[in-house]
Amino acid sequence: MKLHSDSFTDGQLIPGEFAFAVADSENHIRLSANRNPHLAWQNIPEGTQSLVIVCHDPDVPSVGDNVNQEGKVVEASLPRVDFYHWLLLDIPASVSEIAAGSQSDAITPRGKPGPAAPNGLRHGVNDYTAWFAGDKDMSGQYFGYDGPCPPWNDELMHHYVFTVYALANSTLNVAGELNGANILAAIAAADVLGSAQITGLYSLNPTVG
Repeated sequence: MKLHSDSFTDGQLIPGEFAFAVADSENHIRLSANRNPHLAWQNIPEGTQSLVIVCHDPDVPSVGDNVNQEGKVVEASLPRVDFYHWLLLDIPASVSEIAAGSQSDAITPRGKPGPAAPNGLRHGVNDYTAWFAGDKDMSGQYFGYDGPCPPWNDELMHHYVFTVYALANSTLNVAGELNGANILAAIAAADVLGSAQITGLYSLNPTVG
């Protein structure tokens, strides 16, 4: 099973149009187009009934005290945790790609609706839901894809891992909220026939590269 993208090259930088924010010389960051990248897969295993896409960033600071604070840095040595950016479920086995911008083509304050997604798919809830929980203008449930926005003062380059899972199940039975942890638990309990992944890089820190 193979996975590729026309939007970025495996192991290379993700273009800003597929991010939540891009670097800005005056304000550190500015909001971006927030389009989902193109993904396509080949050679799915025989017996595949559906596919699941998971995109996560394993490089998110475990402590947020210095995040985006003037005169401070988020040290590269800080322990890191996962942040889920995209959870797309119940993709039929007859589908071999997701077009760029087809699942997200802008930033939606308070989050895109869900779990229903275009073409009969299901969106999970990404981790911007928790990130914006205390923000009166942005709080809400963030379904679907929302792209990279790592701290602008982070010393570490962030990695965005896109994984496609091929399942023998026609639908993924998820217990509880459709969040990253519950979806991964459901995948672990499902009949996974194969998987493939690619990784894109992104930073908003002009000293990282």
